[in-house]
Amino acid sequence: MGRHTRENIMQLAKEQNVKFVRLQFTDILGTVKNVEIPISQLGKALDNKMMFDGSSIEGFVRIEESDMYLYPDLDTWVVFPWTAGKGKVARLICDVYNSNLQPFPGDPRSNLKRVLKEMESLGFTDFNLGPEPEFFLFKLDENGEPTLELNDHGGYFDLAPTDLGENCRRDIVLELEELGFEIEASHHEEAPGQHEIDFKYADAVTACDQIQTFKLVVKTIARKHGLHATFMPKPLYGVAGSGMHFNLSLFKDGQNVFYDENGELKMSETAFQFLAGIIKHAPAFTAVTNPTINSYKRLVPGYEAPCYIAWSAQNRSPLVRIPSSRGLSTRVEVRSVDPSANPYLAMAVLLKAGLSGIKDQLTPPHAVDKNIYLLNKNERLEEGVIDLPANLSEALEQLKQDEIIKEGLGKHIYENFVEAKEIEWNMFRTQVHPWEREQYLKQY
Repeated sequence: MGRHTRENIMQLAKEQNVKFVRLQFTDILGTVKNVEIPISQLGKALDNKMMFDGSSIEGFVRIEESDMYLYPDLDTWVVFPWTAGKGKVARLICDVYNSNLQPFPGDPRSNLKRVLKEMESLGFTDFNLGPEPEFFLFKLDENGEPTLELNDHGGYFDLAPTDLGENCRRDIVLELEELGFEIEASHHEEAPGQHEIDFKYADAVTACDQIQTFKLVVKTIARKHGLHATFMPKPLYGVAGSGMHFNLSLFKDGQNVFYDENGELKMSETAFQFLAGIIKHAPAFTAVTNPTINSYKRLVPGYEAPCYIAWSAQNRSPLVRIPSSRGLSTRVEVRSVDPSANPYLAMAVLLKAGLSGIKDQLTPPHAVDKNIYLLNKNERLEEGVIDLPANLSEALEQLKQDEIIKEGLGKHIYENFVEAKEIEWNMFRTQVHPWEREQYLKQY
């Protein structure tokens, strides 16, 4: 994504005929917000002088403390290729600062940087994330509204030459490459209409920025193809949902500290401690990695999504898998995360959980290499395998009891996140759903 200076951005904007710049940031629920400015204001923005009203953003601040500043990260400068025509649109991803020019504690991106500082204080230099986001493509109706109609009947890795989705996915890959993404794979997923595009891992903040950019590109290009892309975890009953596996690796001076030629599974003691922290805090971080009512419809047996807290280097049913590659690629794959998660918050709590495992020198439970779906409840308990929270309400209760994960969010984000999610749960809990009417209206 290049190293930019203020001067070089001003120059690029001129050369590329940029007319507008979007100053982007992410709210607590993971929604990308932007303040669009004309190019005449770019200098002011690059001097961190661009203000906006924080009270208008969900979970930010009250009216009386609402002045906020946007501090652009110069390395996130890109010109959106699809905006050519009457003058292009560029974007800069920003950190949010409050009026006393300190990082705003309710800004998810700044919060992740805070947790990364804690990692550095433990002697590590880098943390890499390789995300694997999945999404569904549905047809739009004549009013441009999404339907539940799929445009293909493809299956895992299928090639369907007449498939609209195939062309759309190819265009998405081309746009992403033009924005500097290094695409490693793109394929049809298990369910009809479901796709996955994997891009090369990057440092934690950059990777989270890329997830947000990725979602924007996917939705924008899908629309051009008359399709609606959704990152909803489980849009259809009876088929696999969409995950966003997080591949995590910890570095010190360019060396992957999870790798140890002589260790068990060629993994270091640090890797096992990190893994133990993830396992220990899984019940609490689930509210953050799986933050919607719908997320829990995906975490059910039978669809390759994890619903039990266990790890393995062999099978694909547990929460954490250790992929087989070693050396620089040694990593811990957390498979529960779904694409409705705010990537900055998900990354912050997973990192916090893993670091606490290293700090407290925890030992993980033994690996479970059997197919956990085939074990009954008693057999699972014998293996020391506990269930992930079954719904958002249970997950929030677990979060409230875990000081480490609360610390990973920071007080401001934690309180606002829980408040928003409890409102969401209560709206769902008190609503009467079509399923209930189908089951009970005639019967009683």
